[in-house]
Amino acid sequence: MELLAPVGNMEKLKTALYFGADAVYLAGKSHGLRAFAGNFDYDELKIASKLIHEQGKKMYVTVNIVARNQDFDGLEDYLKFLYKIGTDAIIVSDIGIITLARKVVPNLDVHVSTQANVTNLHSALFFAGLGCKRIVLARELSLREIKEIRAALPQEVELETFVHGAMCISYSGRCLLSNYLRGRDSNKGACVQACRWAYQIKEIKSDDEFPIEEDERGTYILNSKDLCLIEHLKELEEAGIASLKIEGRMKSSYYVANVVNAYRRALDNINDAKFLKEMYLETEKSSHRQYTTGFYFDNNEEREYLKESMPIQSHDFVAIVLEDENSGKVLVEERNMFKLGDELEVLSPNDTFNKKLIIKQIETEDGEYIEDARKVQQKLYINSDNLALKAGDILRKKLK
Repeated sequence: MELLAPVGNMEKLKTALYFGADAVYLAGKSHGLRAFAGNFDYDELKIASKLIHEQGKKMYVTVNIVARNQDFDGLEDYLKFLYKIGTDAIIVSDIGIITLARKVVPNLDVHVSTQANVTNLHSALFFAGLGCKRIVLARELSLREIKEIRAALPQEVELETFVHGAMCISYSGRCLLSNYLRGRDSNKGACVQACRWAYQIKEIKSDDEFPIEEDERGTYILNSKDLCLIEHLKELEEAGIASLKIEGRMKSSYYVANVVNAYRRALDNINDAKFLKEMYLETEKSSHRQYTTGFYFDNNEEREYLKESMPIQSHDFVAIVLEDENSGKVLVEERNMFKLGDELEVLSPNDTFNKKLIIKQIETEDGEYIEDARKVQQKLYINSDNLALKAGDILRKKLK
């Protein structure tokens, strides 16, 4: 199965590739659903395509807005550009955009976005009839339903499903709440994540306010748990799923590194249940909400909503390694404060994964020795304790 990672900028792209993604999905500056992710201009898309394909990986570009008439201005030229730079597929939800793409770039694969709400085999067959290569299924489907869709489709049409990350509270992400409350259209990439806010019901006559909550007797709406299927990869494989999609183009580089690394290792040890549990715990070291398996197992007892909207994590990203270890020290770029005596943990796709490092020396590029690092993005030399640290490795610290 393909491991598909989200990338919102060039740093996250390099991180996803380094930590083991088979493919990445990203967006240009327009026509994508994450307008605040940073995204890639034309020159950056060219660079990204070159970098990705040099490593034998694949690049999918999102063109998955819910399109209005004006959104088609310049779209034909944009699609031709994406094809010219070697884009492996575009991710599309709008039938009009699919029709245009099949006309002007017939050899560019089309992946049907989850925004298209494919929830049944008849819809899947419809998109297959349009010549679409892959269908990203709606997140509301159970594994049983996915198997039925897989059995009905031609073998050359692939299925992709989300396996990790935030769950939109609206049906397959087609949300109106953000636009209504803040005038920012989630279907044009400008979502404010209003479903993560705290809400109360107000009684008009008395002005009494009541929190919207859920317990064993009822529900509090609009606050979804995060999806995590890392312990169920074998079931997904047996269901015929071709690609496992991680959500998070607006998440941090550390999130991308942590989650991609965990799923890469899990896929490489897919039959080892004990190891999969270890990787489940590994994903908890980056920002997340309480986990759920979503709708995959027809399990209504596992509530999809949370009482607390704040994310949690057990570790903090403190530095990224810029150069390979040399002569007992290594050059890093600081991301959060650390000091002499701190115990740091290595996040790496290599054998140094989860090895510990005690900070004994911090040296600036000017040769000044300091006791603590407080300047974000400052470049510093620290002791490596002879660990074979590589450029791209991440150092993290357990939160107290």
